[in-house]
Amino acid sequence: MGYEIYTPTAEELDARIGRFNELKPMSTADDLSWVPQKAWEIFFAQTIKAVILEDTKSPFGNDAPIIGAEGTTMFISEMPPGQGPCLHSHNNTYETFMVLQGTIEYRIGEPIVHKRVLNKWDVFSCPPGIYREFSNVGDETAFQLTVLTGPVERDDVSMPHSVKERVANEFGDDVANAFGALMPFDPPTA
Repeated sequence: MGYEIYTPTAEELDARIGRFNELKPMSTADDLSWVPQKAWEIFFAQTIKAVILEDTKSPFGNDAPIIGAEGTTMFISEMPPGQGPCLHSHNNTYETFMVLQGTIEYRIGEPIVHKRVLNKWDVFSCPPGIYREFSNVGDETAFQLTVLTGPVERDDVSMPHSVKERVANEFGDDVANAFGALMPFDPPTA
């Protein structure tokens, strides 16, 4: 037998529980508090509450009720109508989405080639190396559970150069460069 079965202590058990009403917004926003909220909303859902984080330099911060789950990151995103993160790729991780409430459209490719609308309880598992973006296309606030599996590091995520150009035009080079340090922009394509 190559494993050991054990009963955790009460403290060990409690360290593996994340209660929704105690979740906090991702701590990465604290690092760039000078960046306008509207710029944040280009890159991330309006609110992201981490449930499980790895002990790495995650783009989702370092504050979650559960730390360490063998290559799993989990968070709940809240998006008002019309809002959602820009085109990006997770280059080594699967990103799996479950719509908890609302209607979310997922767009794939650069340029966009495919669009799919998911509703409550629908699931989309996006493989590594695919540009994707999504937004709430419904009339009410949408909630989404996101699970990342694999090595979640900041350099796992990249964005097309077109996003850098958009952010620089709307908010200036300092804001674009700050996000580029968090999650790199891919070089321009010919």
